[in-house]
Amino acid sequence: METKQVKAYGTSDATQPLREMTINRRTVQSHDVEMKILYCGICHSDLHQIKNDFGGTTFPIVPGHEIVGRVTHIGTHVTNFKVGDLAAVGCIVDSCKECDSCREGLEQFCDQFPTFSFNSQDKYLGGVTFGGFSETYVCEDKYVLHVPENLDLAAAAPLLCAGITVYSPLKHWNAGPGKKVGVLGIGGLGHLAIKIAKSMGAEITVFTTSASKVEDAKRLGADHAVLSTDAEHMKKYLGKLNFIIDTVSAKHDINSYLKLLKHDGTLILVGLPPEPLEVGAFNIIMGRKSFSGSNIGGIAETQEMLNFCALHEITADIELIKVQQINEALKRLEKGDVKYRFVIDMESLKM
Repeated sequence: METKQVKAYGTSDATQPLREMTINRRTVQSHDVEMKILYCGICHSDLHQIKNDFGGTTFPIVPGHEIVGRVTHIGTHVTNFKVGDLAAVGCIVDSCKECDSCREGLEQFCDQFPTFSFNSQDKYLGGVTFGGFSETYVCEDKYVLHVPENLDLAAAAPLLCAGITVYSPLKHWNAGPGKKVGVLGIGGLGHLAIKIAKSMGAEITVFTTSASKVEDAKRLGADHAVLSTDAEHMKKYLGKLNFIIDTVSAKHDINSYLKLLKHDGTLILVGLPPEPLEVGAFNIIMGRKSFSGSNIGGIAETQEMLNFCALHEITADIELIKVQQINEALKRLEKGDVKYRFVIDMESLKM
């Protein structure tokens, strides 16, 4: 297959900083869409993969799966996009299309495992896929999304992962009027969970270990904000919540939050702690509570989420950076020093 070289930012080793490199993209096939990348968000899972926290990283790696761009070329069989359209690519860029999950629009649970936008087996070129910290992206049209015109493009980029990661469980567990929803952690995922759940009509209580974020939670739309180190304040919420979205990507004690659930309540993990979490048996059997997980969303649901966010004028709170600032941004992300998502202006790759 013919390829063309494009600029990207990546690394060849978990101990090395990201740097400019050259990668190959496939030429556009009959069902492909090629886009010039305008903006790409930096997700905490990018950092996990760069550091090989889960042990599955193949180097060299070019991260990035919150990709917004403009279509520059389409294949001969593509009918749902045209050159010049705004488009986006999230986490999933291929799947088997045949298993029950794929047929139900749940490509994230593909029996043969989905192909992710980076660090997955590249079925076309061999090796692994390279992500959105680059000039262009080429993807089958089935996995490309339309970006509503009224969204700020840079601030919309984090919706492609952070947005769908919280939208999917909020929808699945029926967040809405009459439901009391807890959000654990105010970061890239948590701040969007507040905005989306509030727009769905739920009553939102945020739990944070950072005193500075208590007031900010209310700015974002939370009805209540709790400093989780305040034991007396935490007691007020015992048995009060229908479900909790847990966005924390570090080891933490979930048992103190399971106690906040009503009977039949659910704590839903969407963060990716690299270490196992311990669950006390009595914290779930008393009250018939559940500890569940959720992972991004399918392609149709991701488009639904983008449309929902456009309708309710929801985007991420971002800090826009140049690609040359990426290593500094990753260090700050590891410390939690960002409100609330770094997004790269990929035009800076030309500098």
